[in-house]
Amino acid sequence: MADSSYKRHIAKTITWRAIGTMDTFVLSWLITGSPLIGFKLSFAEVTTKSILYYLHERVWYKMSVTKGGVTLESRKRHLFKTITWRIVGTLDTMTLAWIISGNPLAAVQIGLAEVVTKMILYYLHERIWYRLNYGLSTRQND
Repeated sequence: MADSSYKRHIAKTITWRAIGTMDTFVLSWLITGSPLIGFKLSFAEVTTKSILYYLHERVWYKMSVTKGGVTLESRKRHLFKTITWRIVGTLDTMTLAWIISGNPLAAVQIGLAEVVTKMILYYLHERIWYRLNYGLSTRQND
Protein backbone atom coordinates (compact mmCIF):
# COMPACT_ATOMS: atom_id res chain seq x y z
CA MET A 1 0.00 0.00 0.00
CA ALA A 2 1.33 3.46 -0.90
CA ASP A 3 2.29 5.89 1.84
CA SER A 4 -0.76 8.16 2.16
CA SER A 5 1.04 10.57 4.49
CA TYR A 6 2.15 12.62 1.46
CA LYS A 7 -1.47 13.75 0.94
CA ARG A 8 -1.67 14.81 4.56
CA HIS A 9 1.59 16.75 4.44
CA ILE A 10 0.60 18.53 1.25
CA ALA A 11 -2.77 19.48 2.80
CA LYS A 12 -1.05 20.68 5.98
CA THR A 13 1.39 22.69 3.87
CA ILE A 14 -1.47 24.44 2.07
CA THR A 15 -3.48 25.24 5.21
CA TRP A 16 -0.44 26.48 7.12
CA ARG A 17 0.76 28.56 4.19
CA ALA A 18 -2.62 30.33 3.96
CA ILE A 19 -2.49 31.21 7.66
CA GLY A 20 1.20 32.15 7.54
CA THR A 21 0.81 34.29 4.43
CA MET A 22 -2.00 36.35 5.96
CA ASP A 23 0.04 36.86 9.13
CA THR A 24 3.16 37.89 7.18
CA PHE A 25 1.20 40.33 5.04
CA VAL A 26 -0.39 42.07 8.03
CA LEU A 27 2.81 42.26 10.10
CA SER A 28 4.93 43.46 7.17
CA TRP A 29 2.43 46.15 6.29
CA LEU A 30 2.18 47.34 9.90
CA ILE A 31 5.95 47.39 10.45
CA THR A 32 7.03 48.94 7.13
CA GLY A 33 3.92 51.03 6.53
CA SER A 34 3.83 49.68 2.98
CA PRO A 35 1.16 47.26 1.81
CA LEU A 36 3.29 46.69 -1.31
CA ILE A 37 6.20 45.35 0.77
CA GLY A 38 3.71 43.22 2.70
CA PHE A 39 2.34 41.83 -0.55
CA LYS A 40 5.78 41.19 -2.10
CA LEU A 41 7.07 39.46 1.02
CA SER A 42 3.93 37.36 1.39
CA PHE A 43 4.05 36.36 -2.27
CA ALA A 44 7.75 35.39 -2.10
CA GLU A 45 7.14 33.33 1.02
CA VAL A 46 4.40 31.29 -0.62
CA THR A 47 7.11 29.54 -2.63
CA THR A 48 10.00 29.38 -0.17
CA LYS A 49 7.95 28.52 2.89
CA SER A 50 5.81 25.92 1.13
CA ILE A 51 8.93 24.03 0.13
CA LEU A 52 10.58 24.44 3.54
CA TYR A 53 7.40 23.49 5.41
CA TYR A 54 6.87 20.35 3.35
CA LEU A 55 10.47 19.25 3.95
CA HIS A 56 10.09 20.01 7.67
CA GLU A 57 6.92 17.86 7.77
CA ARG A 58 8.68 14.96 6.07
CA VAL A 59 11.64 15.10 8.48
CA TRP A 60 9.36 15.15 11.53
CA TYR A 61 7.22 12.34 10.11
CA LYS A 62 10.27 10.12 9.74
CA MET A 63 11.72 11.07 13.14
CA SER A 64 10.87 9.37 16.39
CA VAL A 65 11.35 11.77 19.30
CA THR A 66 12.02 9.92 22.53
CA LYS A 67 13.30 10.68 25.99
CA GLY A 68 14.76 7.72 27.87
CA GLY A 69 13.37 5.31 25.28
CA VAL A 70 9.80 6.61 25.71
CA THR A 71 8.11 8.40 22.82
CA LEU A 72 7.24 11.96 23.74
CA GLU A 73 3.55 12.68 24.03
CA SER A 74 1.97 14.82 21.34
CA ARG A 75 2.01 18.17 23.16
CA LYS A 76 5.76 18.04 23.81
CA ARG A 77 6.43 16.80 20.30
CA HIS A 78 4.32 19.60 18.85
CA LEU A 79 6.13 22.15 21.00
CA PHE A 80 9.54 20.96 19.76
CA LYS A 81 8.24 20.85 16.21
CA THR A 82 6.89 24.39 16.60
CA ILE A 83 10.27 25.67 17.79
CA THR A 84 12.25 24.03 14.97
CA TRP A 85 9.82 25.31 12.36
CA ARG A 86 9.91 28.81 13.79
CA ILE A 87 13.71 28.91 13.54
CA VAL A 88 13.57 27.89 9.87
CA GLY A 89 10.63 30.19 9.12
CA THR A 90 12.08 33.24 10.87
CA LEU A 91 15.40 32.96 9.06
CA ASP A 92 13.55 32.71 5.75
CA THR A 93 11.32 35.70 6.58
CA MET A 94 14.17 37.93 7.70
CA THR A 95 16.26 37.09 4.63
CA LEU A 96 13.39 37.78 2.23
CA ALA A 97 12.29 40.92 4.12
CA TRP A 98 15.78 42.36 3.93
CA ILE A 99 16.04 41.62 0.20
CA ILE A 100 12.56 42.99 -0.58
CA SER A 101 12.55 46.05 1.69
CA GLY A 102 16.26 46.82 1.52
CA ASN A 103 16.01 47.56 5.25
CA PRO A 104 17.76 45.15 7.64
CA LEU A 105 16.08 46.74 10.68
CA ALA A 106 12.61 46.19 9.22
CA ALA A 107 13.62 42.60 8.42
CA VAL A 108 14.59 41.96 12.04
CA GLN A 109 11.41 43.64 13.33
CA ILE A 110 9.23 41.52 11.04
CA GLY A 111 11.12 38.38 12.02
CA LEU A 112 10.80 39.08 15.75
CA ALA A 113 7.09 39.92 15.48
CA GLU A 114 6.51 36.68 13.61
CA VAL A 115 8.25 34.65 16.30
CA VAL A 116 5.37 35.46 18.64
CA THR A 117 2.40 35.33 16.28
CA LYS A 118 3.54 32.37 14.21
CA MET A 119 4.49 30.17 17.16
CA ILE A 120 1.01 30.57 18.59
CA LEU A 121 -0.67 30.04 15.22
CA TYR A 122 1.56 27.08 14.33
CA TYR A 123 1.00 25.30 17.63
CA LEU A 124 -2.78 25.67 17.22
CA HIS A 125 -2.51 24.46 13.62
CA GLU A 126 -0.59 21.37 14.79
CA ARG A 127 -3.14 20.61 17.51
CA ILE A 128 -6.02 20.84 15.01
CA TRP A 129 -4.26 18.57 12.49
CA TYR A 130 -3.41 16.12 15.27
CA ARG A 131 -7.15 15.54 15.75
CA LEU A 132 -7.72 14.94 12.02
CA ASN A 133 -7.19 11.56 10.41
CA TYR A 134 -6.96 12.92 6.85
CA GLY A 135 -4.16 11.17 4.94
CA LEU A 136 -3.41 8.64 7.67
CA SER A 137 -3.83 4.94 7.12
CA THR A 138 -3.12 4.45 10.81
CA ARG A 139 -2.52 6.98 13.54
CA GLN A 140 1.04 7.25 14.74
CA ASN A 141 1.58 7.25 18.46
CA ASP A 142 3.03 10.75 18.69
